[in-house]
Parts: sequence; C-alpha cells; structure tokens
Amino acid sequence: MKKLLIASLIATATTFGALAQTATTSPVPSPKGDADKNAPLPGANSFTEGQAKSRLEANGYSQVGPLTKDADGVWKGSATHGGTKLNVTVDYRGNITRK
Repeated sequence: MKKLLIASLIATATTFGALAQTATTSPVPSPKGDADKNAPLPGANSFTEGQAKSRLEANGYSQVGPLTKDADGVWKGSATHGGTKLNVTVDYRGNITRK
C-alpha cells in the first residue's frame, strides 16, 4: 500500500511539474529577436500591466513607461534597452517585440 501511495505521489508530482512548466514557460525573447515569428500575437492576455512590465525588466529593459493593452490583448509602451529608447510590446505568450 505504501509503495502504491509513493508511486502515485511521484506520478502526480511529475505530472504537476510538467503542467506547471508548460503553463509558465512561454518564450522569453532576447533582444536579438528570437520572439515568435509573427509576434506580437493577438490573444486573451492574462498579464497585468505590472507583470508585463516585470517581464520587460527581466529581459534587460529599463525605464519602462506606462503600458496600455490594445484591442488584440497586446501590451504596448516604451522602454530603454542598451541606452536606446524603444517602442515595445508584450503579447499573451510573453513575446517581447521592439521597434
């Protein structure tokens, strides 16, 4: 019985780990441009403005200005990267694009 319980817990933990990883590992593009080919992608964006800002900062952007969500669910605003002020977007998958 204990072996069955332990095996069940291991299987559950493994499955949960895989699900958690899938749910939280959206692309984290680098400034080199390895975002999804068609980013920014329209979709139901569940990021808050603070989360989108944090995602930008975690990817080397600073001085992130106010972000606004457009009708396609894409967060848009400005930020500085490498001393250059840029227009940036964060889509529902976490893709960061810049212009």
